[in-house]
Amino acid sequence: MTAEKDKKISFETALSELEKIVNNMETSQLPLDKMMKNYEKGKKISDFCTKKLEEFEKKIEILVDEKTENGKWTNFDC
Repeated sequence: MTAEKDKKISFETALSELEKIVNNMETSQLPLDKMMKNYEKGKKISDFCTKKLEEFEKKIEILVDEKTENGKWTNFDC
């Protein structure tokens, strides 16, 4: 995945591609060269997915005081 492509691809698309790569590596008897290329591609996609999840996590808002009518929203930090 290139940096330009990263901006346009959705998390779901990347995850689907990663699942295909993993499945291919698990079910095929690939030559070592192809196995390494699949691993490298999978690692890049995995890193992309992790980054996206971290970005989404920062945007999640939770209701802090839901027992009152004046509950306030705040950013969720891990």
